[in-house]
Amino acid sequence: MTHTEQHPRKSDTHTGPVVERINTRGADVGGLPIHRALPTSARRMVGAWCFMDHAGPVDANSGHGLHVGPHPHIGLQTFTWMIEGEIMHRDTLGYEQLIRPGQVNLMTAGRGIAHAEDESSPATGRLHAVQLWIALPEAERHRPPAFQHYPILPIVDQGGFRVTVLVGEAFGQRAAPEVYSPLVGMDFTASDAARVVVPLQSNFEYAVLVLSGEARIEGEALEPDTLLYLGSGREQLDLQCSSACRLVLIGGEPFGEEILLWWNFVARRPEEMEEATAAWNEHRHFGEVKGSPSPRLVAPPVPALRQPAPPFS
Repeated sequence: MTHTEQHPRKSDTHTGPVVERINTRGADVGGLPIHRALPTSARRMVGAWCFMDHAGPVDANSGHGLHVGPHPHIGLQTFTWMIEGEIMHRDTLGYEQLIRPGQVNLMTAGRGIAHAEDESSPATGRLHAVQLWIALPEAERHRPPAFQHYPILPIVDQGGFRVTVLVGEAFGQRAAPEVYSPLVGMDFTASDAARVVVPLQSNFEYAVLVLSGEARIEGEALEPDTLLYLGSGREQLDLQCSSACRLVLIGGEPFGEEILLWWNFVARRPEEMEEATAAWNEHRHFGEVKGSPSPRLVAPPVPALRQPAPPFS
């Protein structure tokens, strides 16, 4: 999926517990309606998580669907959590991978990769997913590109919730996806009333996004498509619902580096964005994605990006 805004990361991490509501913004990505939770003017990142789209749910037979043609990435990992439907991933490394419900695709852009994402089978009915980006730290952001598919993730039942550990460690389970910053991600699904106390790491910052139904987070009622930022300094979190619901919890150690995020790139200097844009439009560096039925995207002109301030020492 693609992103079309520029956001210098600011030092907006709270050093203690907070309850901060952030409205998502509606948009369209490759024909699929989405709600964007990160980044926003109020919140750029949660740990190394720098982008979060709630895609769908939509009826794939209603004319909506996902068709994002070949496009490049640098300096990040794309993390796709599939809930309903199927999407075909193709990239310049030659991978062609169908992702189905309950699976994760993790693509590490590093110094540069391109991919395409196309809805595979409209006959499957609905399409529903969450896509996140993870900013790579300075020591890893120029690494060789890579792709991994994770068809099986740890699942535990807790207090009426079915909990899928997407990344990191929770409830004694560790998910396999390889990331380069301390992170956690969990999907909570309940078919009826449920309540669970989630152990947290006090040095992590956290946020919750409800995907369907209604939940109460530390007593705060939360409906779909409002991101609830919780800050850091918490050792546990009370999650409950009175009827069916689904939510995603993300967290991580506050990212100690300033980043620039624009279009599909995460970098540190505006010149890196300009170099990546020129390379892609001139068919250099990234390689070619083969097999996608969607047209190759053209990188737009780089705006006057603001150089981020040096990080606090």
